Amino acid sequence: MSAELASKTELLSLDAHLVHVDKVGGSDETGHGTEDAPYKTPVAAVGMIASMPAEKQGCFKVVVRSAAGEPYAEITATALKKAKGAHELELKKAKKQAEQAAKAQAQNETRLAEEQQRIEDSKMIKLAEDPSLPAAKQIKICDAIHNRDTRVKVNGWVNRMRVQGKDMMFVVLRDGTGYLQCLLTNQLCHTYDALTLALEAAVTLYGVVKKLPEGKTAPDGHELTVDYWEVVGPAPGGDDAITNRINADADPSLMYQQRHLVIRGDTASAVLKVRARVMRAFRDHFDSIGYVEVTPPCMVQTQVEGGSTLFTFDYYGQEAYLTQSSQLYLETCLPSMGAVYTMAESYRAEKSSTRRHLSEYTHCEAEVPFISFEDLLSVIENMVKDVVARVWAEPSTRALIEQLNPGFEPSMAPFKRMRYEEAIKWLNDNGIKRAEDGQDF
Repeated sequence: MSAELASKTELLSLDAHLVHVDKVGGSDETGHGTEDAPYKTPVAAVGMIASMPAEKQGCFKVVVRSAAGEPYAEITATALKKAKGAHELELKKAKKQAEQAAKAQAQNETRLAEEQQRIEDSKMIKLAEDPSLPAAKQIKICDAIHNRDTRVKVNGWVNRMRVQGKDMMFVVLRDGTGYLQCLLTNQLCHTYDALTLALEAAVTLYGVVKKLPEGKTAPDGHELTVDYWEVVGPAPGGDDAITNRINADADPSLMYQQRHLVIRGDTASAVLKVRARVMRAFRDHFDSIGYVEVTPPCMVQTQVEGGSTLFTFDYYGQEAYLTQSSQLYLETCLPSMGAVYTMAESYRAEKSSTRRHLSEYTHCEAEVPFISFEDLLSVIENMVKDVVARVWAEPSTRALIEQLNPGFEPSMAPFKRMRYEEAIKWLNDNGIKRAEDGQDF
């Protein structure tokens, strides 16, 4: 007899083999069946009696009370029969669950053994490029659409992957110029590299780009049917896999520390690509109207905006600063070059409790001689419209903008011009409040 069973028997002997059930104050978890520690349900009482040796089970009697202060009364035959039925049902359920758990464990052990054996077998498989196939033409993914039905060689990183059965594997490759779905079959899926392939691994794939049949979808409507491939640089899996390092629910502070991984995502990379195109559009705009680009230094010994926002550093024994603006340098260029502009970094050492402040940013600045204020407003308006139009007109960049900002449509309407006091009145008349405190401007 176990120690727990002996304890129960000893407790019950104090109450002449009565098993107490208090439907209000009892507990099936902590109760022992005594008057001081009753069970809550008759099922628990029947279960305790059933755990006793068979020859002693007939010595026990179940007594029940349904309200506090009410005396205990022997359980009715009907209630006892119902409790025994419920107990037997619980036993069957527990037995079935134990059998299912044992079966699942056995299946899991078998699966793990098979996977381990498969991995060991995979180490024996060595791939070789078929010399009878045409020489592969190396391309970027963006050029795949122009090289359909041609054997090509593509380098990139594994952006997504999906294993379908044991003989088929889909890999979506990314190289910065686009995405390419690749199909690996049979022996190509059985190698050690295939079984251990992880997201962000750098790979080289060889095969023929084929247009997908109607009803099938993939980037650019085609996929690469792979005939040979190799891993250039493996990526970590398990706990160190990229999906465990960063994900949509990750804390922003963690995302900042893993920026080199974050920019591999669709959204972050799209932002950087659009940013690059916007910078090129600014340059194209200024070049088209005859402005000259200059590149002023970012290390200076004079302040532009204010001394409290300067980043200070030692410059060969003298105090120097990171520039707050290239304005003063641009002004000195006007007499010799006329209208000028720059695309350079500026730095502001402002302390801020919000996320809006940038200590370093790319600063587009321009200076124009002999210009009226009204002309200046026209120059700025034309610049904004032209830059937006140039970016929007490029199909690949337009697709990225629509991905980032669905429904965006550029406005080419004339910009409204008003004096400062008129702007304040317009904001207040239209119910627009200050973001800081929700009050009128």
